[in-house]
Amino acid sequence: MNNFPADQHDPHAHLCSDHAGEHPTVWDLPVPESLRREWLELETRRHFLGRGAKALAWAGLATILGRTAPQLLAGKPGLPGAEIRPHFPPKAKRAIYLFMAGAPSQLETWDYKPGLTDLFDKDLPESVRGGQVLTGMTASQARLPIAPSIFKFQQHGQSGRWASELFPWTAKIVDEIAVMRSLYTEAINHEPAILQITTGNMFPGRPSIGSWLSYGLGAMNDELPTFVVMTSKMPVTRNVQALSNRLWSSGFLSPEHAATALRAGNDPVLYINDPKGISRDVRRAMVDGVNALNQELYQRVGDPETHARIAQYEMAFRMQTSVPELVDFSDEPQSTWDLYGPKAKEPGTYAYNCLMARRLAERGVRFTQVFLRSWDTHGDVPGRLRVLCEDSDRPTYALVTDLKRRGMLDDTLVLWGGEFGRTVYSQGGLTADNYGRDHHPRCFSMWMAGGGVKPGIAFGETDDFSYNIVKDPVHIRDLHATILHLFGLEHNRLTFKFQGLDQRLTGVLPAKVIDGILA
Repeated sequence: MNNFPADQHDPHAHLCSDHAGEHPTVWDLPVPESLRREWLELETRRHFLGRGAKALAWAGLATILGRTAPQLLAGKPGLPGAEIRPHFPPKAKRAIYLFMAGAPSQLETWDYKPGLTDLFDKDLPESVRGGQVLTGMTASQARLPIAPSIFKFQQHGQSGRWASELFPWTAKIVDEIAVMRSLYTEAINHEPAILQITTGNMFPGRPSIGSWLSYGLGAMNDELPTFVVMTSKMPVTRNVQALSNRLWSSGFLSPEHAATALRAGNDPVLYINDPKGISRDVRRAMVDGVNALNQELYQRVGDPETHARIAQYEMAFRMQTSVPELVDFSDEPQSTWDLYGPKAKEPGTYAYNCLMARRLAERGVRFTQVFLRSWDTHGDVPGRLRVLCEDSDRPTYALVTDLKRRGMLDDTLVLWGGEFGRTVYSQGGLTADNYGRDHHPRCFSMWMAGGGVKPGIAFGETDDFSYNIVKDPVHIRDLHATILHLFGLEHNRLTFKFQGLDQRLTGVLPAKVIDGILA
């Protein structure tokens, strides 16, 4: 032990020196911390290379151990996040979230309201509206005329579930899905609404659902990311909502829990391919060198984020092998193309991404989110929804059917839905065959299947105008609590200390699991 006075406020005051205790280190000197850090930055090349040799050995070990290396080096067992583990036995091992960005109209999809036909072009009663503040897009309208859906509904399956004619394929699997017709949110505009349903908060900078699951449960595979996002080509390019990585970021969690975005084309992950003239051995040496520097940094500073950086470099190296195999569909039989349809062969289409989601699930990716935009139907609802549903209906059916055939649906949670609902009254002009619908946060519909969800049911009810919820309201927080529950996680116990608060996906307000949809 040295004879220099210890700084009671300095966490490094009692660290041993890099000379095995023979001499004091920078941290042992009774000088201001700023001078200590400056001295540390000016350390000799001999010191750096001496410790660098040790770091290279650690990097080599990391190569052998793979994804578990950072945890083992830190004295923790298992894959990233595995120290938390499920709080109780889970029903779902993985999830695929089919996100319809722009907000599909519940009136044209899953909330059948036959009584509206007789109210065509009648004014929405003020008693129904209840003084709700309207968006700037309809607040100046002289009237709020009721616009019944022009699409027919029929009952399907043994459950007799009502389904729109827009979904002839999905109608075939109504006995597998649980339709929730009573979701609601406080957000009335797209950006805060999408943020809330993907991250639990209307303000950016929070971890997304997939990031929380990665943090809480860790990885299921050693070759691919735990959380993957894909954005599909748009069949309609009007009123398109921008998507950004804030929707799938890890926020204040470690960067290793953020999503990896897969792109369409020959380069699905940017910069993952080796440059021309760089062999695998050279690339391996480069990764080892960078990891050695990072391990050296960790031993000096002790920042746990450095381990995340090592893990990311190792993952990127392994993905150079796993991603080409993932995107090579040549091993798919003809029955796959018969199921998903011809568009599944076109990279970047929604059909292609649905098939990719199944392949990711097979390979142990815990959370996959597929975005399809253009559902923001302020005008021409009939025309736009026909195109969007034709593009997405068959692949959605195919994904659920494919998972069931492979015995994966029981432990794979599938979700379909957007960020809020649509108004029963028309935005803009109303005719017998054309109308628009404004944003409506008070109620909207989505469905879930597999992964511990009760199949073939409808949960929640709205009034005769699909304007207000009259039975079993489900807030976004409740949806998130239920998703975590299906993965064996108690939403109140899955926390991360940040800004002096035990942060949760469900926030600080009350949230409850939706017991009525659990199998």
